[in-house]
Amino acid sequence: MKVLGISGSPRKGGNTETVLAAFMKGAEDAGAETKTVRLVDLSYRNCRGCNACCKKGVCVLSDDITPLLEEVLSADVLVLASPIYSMTMTADLKGFIDRGQVLWARKFITKTLKFSDEHVKSHIGVFLSTSGKDTPHVFDAAFPVARAFLHDAGFSYKDNVLFPGMDEKGGAKVWTESSDEAYARGKEIAGRLI
Repeated sequence: MKVLGISGSPRKGGNTETVLAAFMKGAEDAGAETKTVRLVDLSYRNCRGCNACCKKGVCVLSDDITPLLEEVLSADVLVLASPIYSMTMTADLKGFIDRGQVLWARKFITKTLKFSDEHVKSHIGVFLSTSGKDTPHVFDAAFPVARAFLHDAGFSYKDNVLFPGMDEKGGAKVWTESSDEAYARGKEIAGRLI
């Protein structure tokens, strides 16, 4: 069982990556194989909106996102992780999700990507996020974007792992309960499939 974590944080070792690491450790301790990818370390271009993928089901861009999208399709649990910037996910994660248009095209236009109901039920999508402020609805704008990508990639999306108010609590390294909760959630979510 494979858990793939994709970090959209530009800050190495920041709040989001700290709680994502704890989540992945929990999944590993549940018996899963885990891998974390930091988008900031990859070389890729944004979607050009050319719609070529709607004709052949293949993106005209070939870069580090190309094999990553294939890894997404081979994962049993996919964790999209991002801090909240300007009330939504980072540009890094949104850029990756936009490149997932090729999955949408394969699923709905070329019909070359199909997922059975059983597949979707047994593949879990998670949105993990941190925010500096603890204001109402701080995560709300990110949810539909995560949902759309996870749906296109064949995952059921029922789980959010959210940590608001990081600024007031001193960040994940001070607010160690955030990592404890992330670890427990990783272990519990991965444990559903083991």
